[in-house]
Amino acid sequence: MVDRVLFVCHANLCRSPMAEYLARRLLAGQPVLVSSAGTDAVDDLPMHPYAAEVAAEAGGEPAEFRSRRLRGELLVGATLVLTATRRQRSVCTALAPAALHRTFTLRQFGRLAEAADAATDAADDAAAGPVDGPLRAAVRAAARARGWLQPATPDADDLVDPIGGTAADFRRCAEEIERSLRPLAALIGTAG
Repeated sequence: MVDRVLFVCHANLCRSPMAEYLARRLLAGQPVLVSSAGTDAVDDLPMHPYAAEVAAEAGGEPAEFRSRRLRGELLVGATLVLTATRRQRSVCTALAPAALHRTFTLRQFGRLAEAADAATDAADDAAAGPVDGPLRAAVRAAARARGWLQPATPDADDLVDPIGGTAADFRRCAEEIERSLRPLAALIGTAG
C-alpha cells in the first residue's frame, strides 16, 4: 500500500500546488504519493503563473497540473492531509470525520514534526506491533506531539494566500511551505 499526502487550499491554484511540487522534491525516494485539491476549486484549471514558476524551480512540470475540487474519497485515501488554513482543516474533517487524527494545517504539522521524537515513537510502535511505513509512523509521532506541545496562536497555523500578490509574495509563501515541509521529510527519514 502506497502512502499518500494530500495538500488542501482554497482554489487549488496557488498554495496547495506549490506544496505538492515542493513536497515531491523533498520526499523524492520515499514511498509516498503527493497530490493536492481545493475546498472551493473549479476542476481542470492550470495553476497560477507565479505558482507555476515555483513548481518549475522545484523540478516539476507545471503545465501538466490541473486543479481539482476536494472530495471525501481524496481525504479517506490520504495518509496525511495538510491544509493551508484552519478553516480548510475544518472543512476536511467535516467532509471526512475519519481523517481527523491525520489532518493538520501545514504549519502546525511542521511544528509538531519538529518537536516529535521519531526514534522514541518508532520504539513504541515496534513494541505495539508492526509499523505500516515511515509516513504513517511520522503522522503518529506528530499526533503524539500534538498532545503535549503548547498550542500556537491561531494565526501561526494559517498560511497566507498569495493570490493577488507579486511573484515575491508567491516566493515568500513557497519558502514558508518548504520550511514547514522540512521537518516532515526529516521525521519520515528518521521513522523509516
